[in-house]
Amino acid sequence: MEKKTVLIVDDEEDMRFLVSMYLENSGFACLQAKDGEEALQIIRREQVDLILLDIMMPKMDGFTLCARIREQSDVPVLFLTARGDEWDKVKGLKLGGDDYIVKPFSPGELIARIEAVMRRVYQEKHRNGGLSFGPLCIDEKGRKVTVDGETIVLTLKEFDLLLFLAKHHGQVFSRDDLLVRVWGYDYTGNARTVDTHIKTLRIKLKQGSHFIKTVWGIGYKFEV
Repeated sequence: MEKKTVLIVDDEEDMRFLVSMYLENSGFACLQAKDGEEALQIIRREQVDLILLDIMMPKMDGFTLCARIREQSDVPVLFLTARGDEWDKVKGLKLGGDDYIVKPFSPGELIARIEAVMRRVYQEKHRNGGLSFGPLCIDEKGRKVTVDGETIVLTLKEFDLLLFLAKHHGQVFSRDDLLVRVWGYDYTGNARTVDTHIKTLRIKLKQGSHFIKTVWGIGYKFEV
């Protein structure tokens, strides 16, 4: 099973190290950011499945960062902070946080809360037919694609090609495979059609274009 990646955002290096140790021992992959600006950069370029977010940080506090994250992504956010006032909890949840843990905490509670949030959020996404990869979100039922919150206008086949690759991320498909799986057995065009659509997709997806990889001599894959 593919490891889920958790981004730990905290200005205290010792806390980031401690939390990452707990998570890695429980089978998660971890990324770390010391402030909000670094966290936003990581979110734009990496596939992040959940964010653990401190509130009291320099440059940008956790509340402001959560609001910024929600402008571009629906990745689950779990506040992990020493501020335990009810007002802070309410504010964090209203800004789009999915849960709120007060320091100090036990490793068992932290892991259980992370797993519960991931289970709830990703089951809901599955029911709604949505896929989310960092800045790139694909709404299958609504046939809508957004990158950093901006709607990307795709043709029918561009959307079908992107959705197929995203649903089978990590798998390599030849041009002929994609012609059959996306265009259909009765399609009379040639493999250059796939190349043209891939080129156009990369241009349109902007910051999300890096997910579509060329595998030289074989074809293409969607990689996170």
